[in-house]
Amino acid sequence: MAQASQYWKARLIRYLFMAAAATSILIVVLVFLFLGRESVPFIAKHGLGAIFGGQWQPVSFENEQFGMLPLITGSILVTLLATVLAVPFGIVAAIYIAEMASAAEREIWKPVIELLAGIPSVVLGFFGLVVVAPLVKEVFGLTSGLNAFTGAVLLALMAIPTIITISEDAIRNVPQSYKEASFSLGASKLQTIWKVTVPAALSGIVAAVMLGVGRVVGETMAVMMVTGNAAVITFSPTESVRTMTATVAAEMGEVPFGSDHYHALFVIGVVLLLMTFGLNMVAQRVLRKYRIG
Repeated sequence: MAQASQYWKARLIRYLFMAAAATSILIVVLVFLFLGRESVPFIAKHGLGAIFGGQWQPVSFENEQFGMLPLITGSILVTLLATVLAVPFGIVAAIYIAEMASAAEREIWKPVIELLAGIPSVVLGFFGLVVVAPLVKEVFGLTSGLNAFTGAVLLALMAIPTIITISEDAIRNVPQSYKEASFSLGASKLQTIWKVTVPAALSGIVAAVMLGVGRVVGETMAVMMVTGNAAVITFSPTESVRTMTATVAAEMGEVPFGSDHYHALFVIGVVLLLMTFGLNMVAQRVLRKYRIG
């Protein structure tokens, strides 16, 4: 009887896990279907070529323009800048906390990093408006501090706690035997960290970076407050830009239901999903090449 009870408990738990996994997949599929259904009317009327137009002017009564290229380039520019700022700092900080910091230092830094991760994005947006934007304006001698670089700095602040926390856990989970073997061969602590520990934890570090970049790509309030919201095509960090997320957040509440503008915003959502999917595919390829090598 006891064995039968354990058998049915195990099967019940298995089915619960399968149901949870299937529900997650179903939700993702439904999101794709909903966005696709609302995007089809725009694509059917204007064609895919309209997405790559160079002007976003959806509220003009004479010549409406739904070119999303300024929004796409703005999102890419801010994301790349934030990634360049956040990844080196986050990984180095995680290595220090996991391998070099004392127990007392670790007890201080971990809560501080977790507290930074919990700060609402709108609060960071206020911080960017009051502190970061004026500082960027003064340092670079600009007419305005509301630009892509300011937005990237704030997004990097949001991504860094995620990168540090997950990377630090991955580094600490590297078996101690790896490090002892390295030390026995005469390697120094620094050589062991960079040649043994970090490569062994690379999958976790890449996952941390991807989660951090995902936070950057999906952020709305902070970038809407400090990037200037100028829908122009530029690759200059000191110029104002507008991201796709900020466009959807700013315009969806005011757009007439069922209009071309309404359906165009859903097309932006589809483009965001495809960008996120592409980032995940790149991460998987990086991990696969590393494992093979």
